[in-house]
Amino acid sequence: MFQNLKPLAADPILGLMAAYRLDNNAHKIDLGVGIYKDETGATPVMRAVKEAEARLLASQTSKSYVGPAGAAGYNEEIAQLLLGRDLAEKTKALRCTFQTPGGCGGLRLAAEFINASKPGARIFVSDPTWANHIPLLGDAGLEIVKYPYYDYGTHSIRFDEMMSALHQAKEGDLVLLHGCCHNPCGADLNQEQWQQVRDLALKNGFTPFIDIAYQGLGDGVEEDCYGVRLLADSVPELIVVSSCSKNFGIYRERVGALTVICETPASMKGTASLIAYIARGIYSMPPDHGATVVEMILTDTALRSDWESELTQMRERINGLRTQFVERLAASGVSRDFSFIQNEKGMFSFLGVDVSQVQTLVNDYSIYLVDSSRINVAGINDNNIDYLVDSIKKVVG
Repeated sequence: MFQNLKPLAADPILGLMAAYRLDNNAHKIDLGVGIYKDETGATPVMRAVKEAEARLLASQTSKSYVGPAGAAGYNEEIAQLLLGRDLAEKTKALRCTFQTPGGCGGLRLAAEFINASKPGARIFVSDPTWANHIPLLGDAGLEIVKYPYYDYGTHSIRFDEMMSALHQAKEGDLVLLHGCCHNPCGADLNQEQWQQVRDLALKNGFTPFIDIAYQGLGDGVEEDCYGVRLLADSVPELIVVSSCSKNFGIYRERVGALTVICETPASMKGTASLIAYIARGIYSMPPDHGATVVEMILTDTALRSDWESELTQMRERINGLRTQFVERLAASGVSRDFSFIQNEKGMFSFLGVDVSQVQTLVNDYSIYLVDSSRINVAGINDNNIDYLVDSIKKVVG
C-alpha cells in the first residue's frame, strides 16, 4: 500500500528552521519563522498567560470533553474581542463562534463548511497570500482564484487592479481578506479601501471571509478590527477566522476560532448545526487548555490589563524595529530605498531582493529568509542589526 510513496518537498519554512539549527555561524539570524521574538531572540510566555495557567492548574477539577463547539465562554469572549461588545450583542442571534485547533483548524473547518454548503465554491485569494491558505482551503474542495494585491516594484497595494478582479466575484463566491498585518507583505487596506470592499460585497453579493491572525500587532487591539467590524455591521453573511497564537503567544496550544454571521436566526441555527457536525468528523473536540487561559485573561480585569500592556510593548517594539531598520539601512549608504518597510504593519515585510540575493544572504551570511524575501521583522534586535544591515549592503550595493 505504501511501497511507492515518494517524499514530498519540504515546507520552505521548516527547511529553513532545520538549516538554521545546524548552522554554526555565531552571527546567524533567523528572519524566516513567523513567530514573535523579543530582544534576546526568545519567544517568551506572556505574563498574563503564566498567571492564568497557574490559576488554572490550581483550580481545574476535570479534564472532561468540552464538546465540538469548544468552551462557550471562550467563544463569546473571542466574538466580543473581534466585534466589540455592542456589535457582538447586536449580532448575537445571527452569529455562531466555534473554538478551533488554532487558526489553521479554523480555516480548514471554514473551508469544509463552505464546501458542504456549496461544493466547489470559488474563493478569491490575494496574490500573494500566506502559503498555507492554498492547501487549507483548496484541499477541502474549494476553487482558488487569485486576485492582484501587492506590487513588488512599488511596494504598495494594487488596489485598483484588486477591485477590478473582485468585480468578477458574485453571489455564491467568497473573497478572502487579511484582517490586519498582511502575511507575507505587511501592506494593509486602509479604512477607505475597506469601505470600497464593503460596497462591492453589497453590490455583487459575494461573501467576505476574513482571516485575522495578528489582532493587536498592527495599530492596536481595537484599531486592527476596523475591517471585521465594518463588514460585520454591513453585509448579510460574513466568515471570520481568528487566532490567539501571536497576540497571546500561545503558538503550541493551538487556540483559534471560526465565527460566522448569517442573514437570519434560522440560517444561523442551520450553520451552527452543520459546523458542529463537520468538526465532530474532523477532530471531534478542540483542545481546552489554551482556550481556557485566554478566556481567563479576557474576563479578569487585572489579567486583561497586563495582557494588553505587554501586547502593546510587543507591537511598539516591532514598529520601532521597522523605523530603526530603515534608518540604519539609509545611514549605511545602501543604494536601495527600503522606506516602505517603515510604513507596513505587523511582523512581516518583503525585503524586495531577488532569489539569487536571498540565496547569497542565506549561504554566505547565514541570514535565513524564504525565497520570496519575506522577513520577520521581530527577528531583528540590537545584537544583530548591524551585521544584518552590513550584509544587505554587501549583497544589494
